[in-house]
Amino acid sequence: MTEIVVLGSGVAGLSAAFHLGKSGRSVRVFEKDADWGGLCGGFTLDGFRFDRFVHFTFAQDSYARQMFAASGPLWEHAPVSSNYYRGCWVYHPAQNNLYPLPTEEKVKIIADFVRRRKIPREQISDYETWLRVQYGDYFAERFPFAYTRKYWGAEPHELEVKWVGNRMHSPSLEEVLRGAFEKPEGNFYYTSVMRYPKQGGFRSILNGLRAGCDITLNKKAVRIDPAGKKVFFQDGSSVEYGVLVSSLPLPEIINILPDVPPAVSAAARALRHTCGYQVSLGFRRPDVARRLWFYIYDEDIPPARVYSPNLKSPDNAPAGCSSLQAEVFYDCRASVPPASEVLRNTVQKLMAMGLFKEEDLLVRDIRFEPYANITFVPDIYRNRQTVLDYLHGLSVESIGRFGKWEYMWTHQAFEDGKNTAQRIINE
Repeated sequence: MTEIVVLGSGVAGLSAAFHLGKSGRSVRVFEKDADWGGLCGGFTLDGFRFDRFVHFTFAQDSYARQMFAASGPLWEHAPVSSNYYRGCWVYHPAQNNLYPLPTEEKVKIIADFVRRRKIPREQISDYETWLRVQYGDYFAERFPFAYTRKYWGAEPHELEVKWVGNRMHSPSLEEVLRGAFEKPEGNFYYTSVMRYPKQGGFRSILNGLRAGCDITLNKKAVRIDPAGKKVFFQDGSSVEYGVLVSSLPLPEIINILPDVPPAVSAAARALRHTCGYQVSLGFRRPDVARRLWFYIYDEDIPPARVYSPNLKSPDNAPAGCSSLQAEVFYDCRASVPPASEVLRNTVQKLMAMGLFKEEDLLVRDIRFEPYANITFVPDIYRNRQTVLDYLHGLSVESIGRFGKWEYMWTHQAFEDGKNTAQRIINE
C-alpha cells in the first residue's frame, strides 16, 4: 500500500510530495492531465511556448527562491505594466498615471477623488464602497468597476474586501495630481521585481520539485472511499493510501466523496470562482509585443489582461517572432460563449487596438480552464470552512489555491505544500 497519495501535480502538490519524499516517506502523485504542472504548466505550438495563464514569481523567502532558481537562471523584470482605456495607454496603476488622458477626463477623476467619501476601512464590507472611498466615484466606475466585471465575473458590490490586502495601491492627492501632469517616479506595484525562467517556460521553476516525485499521468480521480482509504480513477484503476493529500478544487472533491451531508454539499456549491479562456497568438514580426503585460478596461474588448510570453523570455518564441496571450474570464455560473466566437472577437478587437495586422499572425489558439480565480463573495469564508472542516474529519489534507480556496500566488502555494508536508511528518 502506498503510504501517501497526492492528487494533483501543480505547485502545491509537487511541493508536498517533494518535502514528504525528503523525509523518507513513500509518496505517489496522481495527475488527471496528460502532463504535469497544473496551472503552472504550458504548451508549445510551432515553436511558440505559452503558459497556462500569466505567471511570474516574486517570492521573498530565501528557501522558495532557491528552489525556484534550482532549475536554471531567471530573468528579472521590473513590474512595469500598462492599461488600455478608450484608446489611451496609461501606465499602471492608472490612478497614479493619468497624464495621457484628455483634460476633461482628468478633471472629473481628480474632482471626484477630492470629493470622495471618508469612511474608515474597518467599516467597509463591500468592494464597491471600498473602491469609491479609495478613488472617487468617477474613476471607480470607469476603471476598477469595469475590470471587476471582466476579471472577477461579478459586480463590485457582490465582493467583500479582505482579499484586497496590498494588491491595489491607494494614492494620496499629491500622487494623483503629480501623475496627472507627468510620469511619476517610483514603483507603486506590490513587488519590486518579477522573475521568470530564461528557458523552458514558467513550469521549469518546478523542475527541482518534479525530479524527486513519482508522478502518474492521466489519472483522474472519480471516487474516494475514505473508510476504505482508497481512490478510484476514471480508467478503472485504484490506489490505497495511508494519508491523502488533495489539491483538487473543493467543489470537485466533495463531488467524488460518498454520503456527504447536505449542508456540506450546499457549502461547496456556493463557492464561486471564475473560469476562462487563454487566447494564444504568435506573430511573424519581432515587435508586436511591446508591453510585458497590460490590462484592458473597455468592456467591449473580451480580454481582461494580455501579456507577452516572448518579453517574459526570448526562449518562448522563435527568432524574429513575438507573441501575446490574452485572458478572458467568466463567472462559473455564467453561460460561456463558444471558443471559436471568443477567439474571433479577441483577435478582431486586438487588431482594432492597433496591436497587429491579420497578415502578422502565424499561430492562433484558444484553450479553456474550468478554474481560474477564487471569487470573494461575503459567504466564502463560512462555506470554505464548512468544507475544509468536513475534509479534515475524513483525514484529507486539502492544499493549494483551489484546495484551500484562497488567493494564492505561486510561492504561497509552494509554502502551503511544504507546510502541509511538515505537519504530516510531525504527526
